[in-house]
Amino acid sequence: MGAPMASHLANAGYPVALYDVAPQLAQQLALTLPQAQACATPREVGASSDIVVTMLPNGRVVRDVVFSEDGLAAGLASGSLLLDTSSAEPWVTRETAARLGERGVAMVDAPVSGAQWGAQAAELVFMVGGEKADVARVAPLLDVMGRATFHLGGLGAGHTMKCLNNLITALTLTATAEGLAIGTHCGLDPAVMTEVLNESTGGSWITRTHIHQRVLSRSFDDPFKLELMLKDMGIALDLARAEGLPAMLSGAGQQMWQAAHLARGPGVSVSELVRWVETQMGTEIRSPGSPTSAA
Repeated sequence: MGAPMASHLANAGYPVALYDVAPQLAQQLALTLPQAQACATPREVGASSDIVVTMLPNGRVVRDVVFSEDGLAAGLASGSLLLDTSSAEPWVTRETAARLGERGVAMVDAPVSGAQWGAQAAELVFMVGGEKADVARVAPLLDVMGRATFHLGGLGAGHTMKCLNNLITALTLTATAEGLAIGTHCGLDPAVMTEVLNESTGGSWITRTHIHQRVLSRSFDDPFKLELMLKDMGIALDLARAEGLPAMLSGAGQQMWQAAHLARGPGVSVSELVRWVETQMGTEIRSPGSPTSAA
């Protein structure tokens, strides 16, 4: 997702310094963009930038990239800002921000919804946490990369909203898959069922953008990874436990996603949750026009 986000910024006229753990990716991207340079270390990115945007797997990776040897912090000047668009643990984000603050570096958390296609189309939705002045400073960049920005509160609020959004999405996908499997087993066409849901109270983002496209097509190819959804569910439930909230349905859903992860293996699409549900229920969610299932 970082590549299209950086591309939008460069094409909007911002000079960009690029770093990836796979150096060739940054080098190849830099060749395609105006005012772009590939850097050998995060430190070089920090030294070249007033604002650094990170898009990484979790908050611990962000922290490591910032504070490791030749990390961002070694190059960032006082008065610069870290804009973290990763999906991360709010408590780790606040820890990172506190350490950066000692160096005079501000931080804003702005995780996204929209996945890879949203990044490519500049239609990401940003969920933002941070001081008002810092959020105002990065707002022009967010406008270039996305279609909507919501400032939810202080630092960490964006990451709190992101994990809750994904928790709700995961539970919705689980319930939709089970309902469609039951209906299919009872002789209903899941394609028609999905259209009914989209016109009724059971409709959701899942029924509008996932069932026909990923399940009935038998492609199961959503680019978002099942293990990343499970990670975000874990963050949300850790928050609930820290606040003394039971979240019983969410806990049961997490157990199902953990079982699906164990069964389907690492690196698979989030869509594989549905295939796991089909296996558990002994019923494929198949319309008469669906392609033959892959194993």
